[in-house]
Amino acid sequence: MLQNRSEQAIRFSTKWMVIAAFIIFLAFSILFLPGQARLVETYSADLGSPDTSLFYTPADLYHMAETYGVEGRVAYIKARLTFDIAFPIVYTFFLVTSISWFTSRVLEEGNEFRTGNLLPLFAMLFDLLENTCTAFVFSSYPTYTPFLSMLAPFFTLMKWICVGSSFLSLMIMLVWYFLLRIHRKEK
Repeated sequence: MLQNRSEQAIRFSTKWMVIAAFIIFLAFSILFLPGQARLVETYSADLGSPDTSLFYTPADLYHMAETYGVEGRVAYIKARLTFDIAFPIVYTFFLVTSISWFTSRVLEEGNEFRTGNLLPLFAMLFDLLENTCTAFVFSSYPTYTPFLSMLAPFFTLMKWICVGSSFLSLMIMLVWYFLLRIHRKEK
């Protein structure tokens, strides 16, 4: 089943689809990420955001919720329900199509590593789970929600592992692709 989904993503990922995904990712990053960063700075008192942290504890999460204040928590929740649903879709679209396109050019059909093109889907899943947990903790503050406040840091860490691994995979496939092209030209 995983192999079938992987091959579907590879067939879907034409050169033009990759270019479109890259343009959307770049435009989204330029147009929306700076505004989100400014919003976090406004409310976080230099604590940052759970989304951009690699490691934090449930106590850190509640400290952030307290520091953001009522207005900041409302803005944070709104961002999780708008921007932070759209952005995982955008970066997943870019990563899946790009990795798929390069993978199809460097790995033969049937190679089990071709399924690595689906790794960004796990990044998106963990991102959305993180958003759900942190938004719920912020919305219910000061009520303590131990289960969700423990899950949020786990989902955040898993998101960053999957996002980082996806970009690393993309870079490896990109370099491999160009090395193969150079090698073919030399023959």
